[in-house]
Amino acid sequence: MKEFILQTAMSAESNLTVEQVCVNFTVALILGMVIYISYKFSHSGAIYSARFNVSLLMLTMVTTLIMNVIGNNIALSLGMVGALSIVRFRTAVKDPRDTAYIFWCIAVGISCGVSYYIMAAIGTGMIFLMMLIMGAVKSNDRYLLIIHSDTDASTRIEETVLVQYEGKALLRVKSQRRESTEYIYEMSARIIARAKKKHADLSDALMRIEGVEDVKLVCQNEEMSR
Repeated sequence: MKEFILQTAMSAESNLTVEQVCVNFTVALILGMVIYISYKFSHSGAIYSARFNVSLLMLTMVTTLIMNVIGNNIALSLGMVGALSIVRFRTAVKDPRDTAYIFWCIAVGISCGVSYYIMAAIGTGMIFLMMLIMGAVKSNDRYLLIIHSDTDASTRIEETVLVQYEGKALLRVKSQRRESTEYIYEMSARIIARAKKKHADLSDALMRIEGVEDVKLVCQNEEMSR
């Protein structure tokens, strides 16, 4: 029984013709271009990588090729899995959405490789619309207010920030030495915009305090931190 199963697995061959293989790659190329367009429109700024976008198209085609090679050969599929399992990727993912795009390409490649065109097309269309809609969602920017001053100016700095931002600026770090003090406040863009409407520029107000050396307002987001 074992010999029969082994012989059947080794002798199983794909029934794909040359025309069928060409159709598989053509559909994979079309759907891969849809993924390419979706990635380009849903990413912007420094977070967009043209090379990674091209890699997504290539990944779709490569997955289709693997599925065409495997076909119905069970032994070949197990060998292919074993060969691919030794590959290790060390490329850092800039955006969590990139992982979803990678799985999207693999799913499309597998579907095209087994000639499930309708399923691949419907799934690609639905994911494409969702990515276009949700791609506009951006992470909230976080602003850090960094102040360096003499120790004697600490009280006036805290009072100025408290009044300017109405107590909504969060004090994250207060590093105090014998002759100097460092403050790091965290706030959102909404809080800053509201403060500008009611008060003068905070940087000018802080710089007028005797003992303040410098004032920095730093914006942190995923594009800069990754």
